[in-house]
Amino acid sequence: MSTRYPFTAVVGMDDLRLALLLNAVSPAVGGVLVRGEKGTAKSTAVRALAELLPVVPVVAGCRFSCDPASPDPGCPDGPHEAGPGAERPARMVELPVGASEDRLVGSLDIEKALAEGVKAFEPGLLADAHRGILYVDEVNLLHDHLIDLLLDAAAMGFSHVEREGVSVRHAARFLLVGTMNPEEGELRPQLLDRFGLTVEVAASRDPEQRVEVVRRRLAFEDDPAAFAARWAGEEAALRGRIVAARALLPQVVLGDAELLQIAATCAAFEVDGMRADIVMARTATALAAWAGRTEVTSEDVRQAALLALPHRRRRSPFDAPGLDEDKLDETLEQFKGEDPEPDPEPDGSDDGGPDDGGPGDGGPGGGGPDGGGIPPQGDGPAPEDVPAPEEAPVPEPAPQKAGAGAGSGERAAVKAAEPFRTKVLSVPGLGEGAAGRRSRARTEHGRTTGSVRPRGALTKLHLAATVQAAAPHQKARGRTGRGLVVRRDDLRQATREGREGNLVLFAVDASGSMAARQRMSAVKGAVLSLLLDAYQRRDKVGLVTFRGRDAEVALPPTSSVDAAAARLEQLPTGGRTPLSAGLLKAHDVLRVERLRDPSRRPLLVVVTDGRATGGRAAGDPVALAARAARLHAAEGTASVVVDCETGPVRLGLAGQLARELGGTAVTLDELRADSIAGLVRDVQAGQAGHAAQATRRAA
Repeated sequence: MSTRYPFTAVVGMDDLRLALLLNAVSPAVGGVLVRGEKGTAKSTAVRALAELLPVVPVVAGCRFSCDPASPDPGCPDGPHEAGPGAERPARMVELPVGASEDRLVGSLDIEKALAEGVKAFEPGLLADAHRGILYVDEVNLLHDHLIDLLLDAAAMGFSHVEREGVSVRHAARFLLVGTMNPEEGELRPQLLDRFGLTVEVAASRDPEQRVEVVRRRLAFEDDPAAFAARWAGEEAALRGRIVAARALLPQVVLGDAELLQIAATCAAFEVDGMRADIVMARTATALAAWAGRTEVTSEDVRQAALLALPHRRRRSPFDAPGLDEDKLDETLEQFKGEDPEPDPEPDGSDDGGPDDGGPGDGGPGGGGPDGGGIPPQGDGPAPEDVPAPEEAPVPEPAPQKAGAGAGSGERAAVKAAEPFRTKVLSVPGLGEGAAGRRSRARTEHGRTTGSVRPRGALTKLHLAATVQAAAPHQKARGRTGRGLVVRRDDLRQATREGREGNLVLFAVDASGSMAARQRMSAVKGAVLSLLLDAYQRRDKVGLVTFRGRDAEVALPPTSSVDAAAARLEQLPTGGRTPLSAGLLKAHDVLRVERLRDPSRRPLLVVVTDGRATGGRAAGDPVALAARAARLHAAEGTASVVVDCETGPVRLGLAGQLARELGGTAVTLDELRADSIAGLVRDVQAGQAGHAAQATRRAA
């Protein structure tokens, strides 16, 4: 077994280590979501935590890790007789992003279940992780239905598997930890809320701390065993402290005054539902136990709010998680009890929060050697000596001179108008892409539409088709009893239809004809609305802009719609309208993406008034744009033109462009969900009409 990097050797990242330790003390807190840029040791810290968990007593031979002191009466391997049992280390199970539902929850041998009536159940990762850690790296890239199953099991403490009338239920209590890079896409707010705590991590900007990180990492890679031995004492001390805190946890009292502060804080920050209140109460209790106290203090409530509320404050994918600490302090002070807690002692022994500051504060839990902190971390810089990173100010757009840049008359970026709910734009036909919520597709989940012979392992049995296939052969197979004699060739896999996510590529006209401030603000608001819709439908998005003499890829296709929104917000306008260049650039992007991900179907959204007034290519700009549009039409790319032309006199150029693309045109007003009906039908009708036209030309 490979040696893991010691938890106590991790430099800095106080909030992350504290959140992990609190969940180790009280798994009822609900797990941790770790958000941060790449290369910040998120996975290293999570994997190191497994070595600190106490050994787990289990019933010998039980595949579901039942506790011999109180075995699960419904265990599929039970019932278990009372006995001493055995011990094993706590497990850390990793869930791959590409895992199937059967790999997560387990699978049944359908053939045995039908023919013999035997519940031949093969446990999944949820059973393996019981009483340990379940770690999901890049949890934001996991399919939604897997996340739902995962979080339901974490919340209820058991997993329920149903396969065509055969039911299995087993315990599944584990510490859930997910890590993600926000640049690769966000989790839905409903799923964010299911994680108990969230932590933002970033690489330190302090040179001395960065030096210590590199020094320790190189030492570990040179000799992992020797490096781990250097930290063995600190690891043992921290492991003992987790055991002591677990034992103390049932004795911790959450007073009415602190409970009122928790409720008032959640109400003040307008979080949805009651889960935040419950998580804060459990976190504050765990903080008190971690600090060795039997009473929750106001400081525990404050620290719990900082860990449990930021991700629950998001109202849209474009909002950054965060909490106004001044408002938090005002709320806590307003609802403070009559008898305030005494000021902490100089050694910080009364509290385990890392925000105490002051000398001797030594890591997550703070408190120094006598209080709540983890053991000192060698010769590296103490966390309290590292200045807190300041939030980088948003740079203002640099002033542009007339005629500078790509085109003359360039104007600074304008703010987008308020987003709105848009009509659904979808790709016609039936796809087989990644699970999502936009276009029709063959998927593992959805309504059953038919059956086929299984290729590989059977996952979704079509019971009626299987019985129909086996029934004619019962006499030849010598059936004598009531059971159905089923062979492998009789099994039928259900085919299902659901929804897929698409690649939505925006080609946005940023030329001078779009540069009127009020008009461009409305255009950006419309694109922002479509981005929000793409986020909700689990699409990938890309952004191409064109102005002046050329086009550029402002954002390559990505799952991070907030990155697209940021690029859109900074987009200046001005210059000529190289419409053909924008369409050709979009064509290049789609060509590359078809090679990378051929199953994900594209939807091209062109945002323009339809004018074409030049570019680098020689020739008639209108004819060049029409020729570029026909390239997309020839490849069958679904397209929508958002017509931005305004005023009493309209030329209808966007409509002409839509016809060349084989798509449909909608105005900014028509894009709103409450303005017209049947936009999806219009998109599909446009595609069908283009297909018919192409057939007539070929004939």
